Amino acid sequence: MKNQMHQASGNLKRVTPHPAHPERNEQTHHRFASRILALSGILQSTLEINELLALFAKEIREFVKYDGMTYRFPSLKIDIKLGDQPINNCAYELVVAGDHLGDLNFFRSYPFETSELETIENLLAGLLYPLRNTLLYQRAVESATLDPLTGVRNRAAMDSAMKREIGLSQRHGTPLSVILMDIDHFKQINDQHGHLYGDQALKAAAECAESSIRESDMIFRYGGEEFLVLLTGTDLAGAELLAERIRGNIENLPGQTEKQIGMTVSLGVTSLAAGDSINALFQRMDNALYRAKDEGRNRVVISQPADQGVKP
Repeated sequence: MKNQMHQASGNLKRVTPHPAHPERNEQTHHRFASRILALSGILQSTLEINELLALFAKEIREFVKYDGMTYRFPSLKIDIKLGDQPINNCAYELVVAGDHLGDLNFFRSYPFETSELETIENLLAGLLYPLRNTLLYQRAVESATLDPLTGVRNRAAMDSAMKREIGLSQRHGTPLSVILMDIDHFKQINDQHGHLYGDQALKAAAECAESSIRESDMIFRYGGEEFLVLLTGTDLAGAELLAERIRGNIENLPGQTEKQIGMTVSLGVTSLAAGDSINALFQRMDNALYRAKDEGRNRVVISQPADQGVKP
């Protein structure tokens, strides 16, 4: 059975997969109700989306065998994949009281039986309310870590991510690079056109930079008109190429607002060296940005870590 489409709802009556068969006996009804109650209790033990879905995947496998599961909630950029994705699948749009809670798919190499679909759909009732609570929590966490003007992550989120990713990079010996971007002559934009237009230009630059990076990269508002891009698993050469892409994309943006405000940016780039502290990394990054602005702006300047020699 390919691409079976079903909808699971927060109303238990609506999750009944086969309303045309009301003859389900009372014993069966109580058995499913007991399963749902137990599952819901297990899932309420966490508000972390990855852990919640992993728990659900483990519990449902006790009743239905499958090869993989996916879950997507685009508005929070959640895209979870567990296991394999063979051709046969059953897909569910999860809804509670009219609120969309994402899309869930189960996969396996042979078709799902009708009785298995019934079991899945009944057990989904145990997922919906814990999932809704988790998504509310995730929204609250994201809201606390986002800059309200530009929509990118804020300084508090940057501090936490930098400590975490530097520690991981140093423990595992993986590359890590950073880009510090500053909008050129931004004070003039505010002075000549007003802060409303300055805010619009700031947001446009942030959106352009964010669209230029990979999903695994992170961009933060560092302060004022400065933004930091954190690149995990990326060496200095890769960071330089990405910085140049950001610079070119922003320079080629259509004029912002009816006043056709054009923008350029200066960018400083460096990478993490063995034994680096956060302060040392930031100092090199700041120095590279200062040089970019001092040398005429609208350019990328690299600050080579001492343990990697001097770039010509």
